[in-house]
Amino acid sequence: MLWPDEDVHPQQPESAAPRCDPTSPPSEEELIDLLRLELIPGVGPRTRKALLERFGTPRAVLQAAPSQLREVPGIGPKMIEKLMAARCMVDVEAELACCRANGIEILTERHAAYPRLLREIPDPPGVLFVRGKLLPRDGLAVAIVGTRHATQYGLRQAGLLAASLARSGLTIVSGLARGIDAAAHRGALEAGGRTIAVLASGVLNVYPPEHTQLASEVVASGALVSEQSSHCEPAGGMFPQRNRLISGLTLGVIVVEAGLRSGALITARHAVEQGREVLAVPGRVDSRASQGCHRLLRDGAVLVETADDVLEALGPLVEAVPSTEGPAIKHPAELLLNEIERQVLAAIESQGTTIDAVVVATGLSVQQVLSTLSVLEMRRLVRRLSGNMVVRIG
Repeated sequence: MLWPDEDVHPQQPESAAPRCDPTSPPSEEELIDLLRLELIPGVGPRTRKALLERFGTPRAVLQAAPSQLREVPGIGPKMIEKLMAARCMVDVEAELACCRANGIEILTERHAAYPRLLREIPDPPGVLFVRGKLLPRDGLAVAIVGTRHATQYGLRQAGLLAASLARSGLTIVSGLARGIDAAAHRGALEAGGRTIAVLASGVLNVYPPEHTQLASEVVASGALVSEQSSHCEPAGGMFPQRNRLISGLTLGVIVVEAGLRSGALITARHAVEQGREVLAVPGRVDSRASQGCHRLLRDGAVLVETADDVLEALGPLVEAVPSTEGPAIKHPAELLLNEIERQVLAAIESQGTTIDAVVVATGLSVQQVLSTLSVLEMRRLVRRLSGNMVVRIG
């Protein structure tokens, strides 16, 4: 390939390289440049980071001469060729038009809605395509992943865990794959909770195709998320890369049935590298589908039998998550409470409080307090003791 005259793009001193303002969303022109860079095949998060550290902005990267690009570690002739071709080969305007027509939000790290937890991982995506809606409360999320070839035991455990954790206020994250992933999404949806599906393909190209209806239900109660362009076809290498986003969006990863070569173990490894909690559900000792979980447990993963095990393990992490409505949240289910439920909960001590005292403190009727206590019990925020006593959990 013939390169442009290198003198057309004279090398700038480091101090002259323009920089993006990290405190404000990108302009339309900046977004176009960033998308053009992101949509070049082979430009992953680490390559993008190295290029931006050297040149400052996506536009400066795309306008750099080959001699300048060669100075960046890891940038070889093939990548230089792709970067040069991107100036005329990547149709960003068509991608933007497609996203707008289909209600797809494009988030960069400079957008306020970009997930806080993803910002913390070593290799966050520069662009996130979102079909549906991400909410601040999704910062309290847990991933449930596992084998595509699940047993009935595994499917049941994934569904029950997802439903219980969703009712407790946690968003359920998974990969929309067959088996455990699908069971986790369905469990969260059946409980009326939020769920996020992270795709290796584009958000308009659902894979596997038989989960198209499930994907629509996820969009209505959460979001489909991908770092790939909207119609991108899935490819083998994209799935391990996708798995880092599943763990990166969460406080912890629960593995429910996984063979020794399962992609779920890749997600667990990403979780360890990202400082997330790793949890596993034990299975039958003679089941190949449980071998990966048993290995994780031997290596120190938290053993999970019920949702309470998960909430206990994540407790310190949840308390560190700031609330948009006041002080730090001590339990994810607190995000779901209405004003009366908050009032009743505030009147209950961890050492125990009589129901009569709750009635006096809140000024509510006995019937209102009793019905509210039932809701708080279901959300695992309080526990009724024998007699007239109730205690706050955690």
